[in-house]
Amino acid sequence: MAKVIVQHVCTECGTATGRWLGKCPGCGAFGSLVEEMTGQATPAKGSAGVARTPERLADVRAEEAARIGTGVPELDRVLGGGLVPASLVLVGGEPGVGKSTLLLAALGNVAAAGRRSLLVTGEESVAQVKLRADRLGGAESVEILAETELESVCATLERERPDVCVIDSIQTLYSADLGSAPGSVGQVREAAGRLLRVAKEHGVATILVGHVTKDGSVAGPRVLEHLVDCVLQFEGDRYHAHRILRAVKNRFGSTNELGVFEMTSEGLVGVPNPSELFGRSHSGEVGAAVVCALEGTRPILLEIQSLVSRSDLAMPRRVGTGVDPKRLAMIVAVLSRHAGIALGSADVFVNVAGGVRIDEPGADLAVALAIASAARGVPVRDSIAVFGEIGLTGRLRPAAQAERRLEECAKLGIATVIAPDGTTSRGGPRITRAETLRQAVAAGLDGAATPDPG
Repeated sequence: MAKVIVQHVCTECGTATGRWLGKCPGCGAFGSLVEEMTGQATPAKGSAGVARTPERLADVRAEEAARIGTGVPELDRVLGGGLVPASLVLVGGEPGVGKSTLLLAALGNVAAAGRRSLLVTGEESVAQVKLRADRLGGAESVEILAETELESVCATLERERPDVCVIDSIQTLYSADLGSAPGSVGQVREAAGRLLRVAKEHGVATILVGHVTKDGSVAGPRVLEHLVDCVLQFEGDRYHAHRILRAVKNRFGSTNELGVFEMTSEGLVGVPNPSELFGRSHSGEVGAAVVCALEGTRPILLEIQSLVSRSDLAMPRRVGTGVDPKRLAMIVAVLSRHAGIALGSADVFVNVAGGVRIDEPGADLAVALAIASAARGVPVRDSIAVFGEIGLTGRLRPAAQAERRLEECAKLGIATVIAPDGTTSRGGPRITRAETLRQAVAAGLDGAATPDPG
């Protein structure tokens, strides 16, 4: 017999309490607790679980299953080589960014390779998906099911057992056993839990499409991200042509990989060489520097743009788009203290062209060089790329995998690279080695240092 329980659940973190509170005890958010009714079975007297015999880890036989290629090289790169059978992948992104378009194209490629692919749509009708499939082409063999009831979806997966299934979206599924509305914390948590069991038991590689909140994180409780095997974040503006796909969590591969897509009339098309797209710079432009950053195993050239202007505020602004604001403030302080560039009364704005976000410290030197160029009004020398980490003492530290960065620079015809001391090369562009930030700024703007053929 089911007993109805009324509880209050936080929409941000999923913490449940017996009564309503103004502040969530789990995450500290205000006004985030909502009332939900759940059904809980009353256990019979004397009932107990069935004891099972554990086994030794040495006796477990683990066979590496062959990955399922999606036919989209950029998506396979971020996944770590393709979809793992019986895995659960969560793809999040803003509305209109292209999640459904990308996954429909992937399902079409999977079906064309001779595997069964199923699309469970809860937001669109079958006719709407058909119109998109006709525009994209190549998705005629994809099976589709328009259903939002969780029990029906799970029963269909258990009976049909497709190789790959896409649920679009997880927020539209609902279970009749719960009294809350679709998209609530309880419904999302229950749907993810049941789909996880079905995927693991029947070997179905399942992809869940999730909405995002105002701050860009996946909507729903954090337990949703803990349940799945991979969390992919689709970034980009619907009004711009380029999209970035990155892995936030990946149990089967690296979380530092990056996929670049371009939205065209035929759908999302992968960009195999993003350095040519994001690393373009105009000769003689003040406040622009090219960095060779490393995203996972992929080196990529990016243009760092900076604007320095006199501030009318008591506290000058340090605004960074695509870079860590705290690291930007540190770079500005080191420039002022150790490079002789006065920025105490100036607003500093830094932007990474193309909407890409850089988190690695190897981009510090490029940010500093772009700011120095904007502050002095002197452009960076032509055909120069930089990379290196800046210390608080003003000294430069070598960046990781410098050889791969230099190879990427050579492919795009970069003549000179400014890098910290200790950077070695077996060929490619000339290296101008700098020990301190002051030397690197002088080499990039004034050409004071002598290039070392190295």
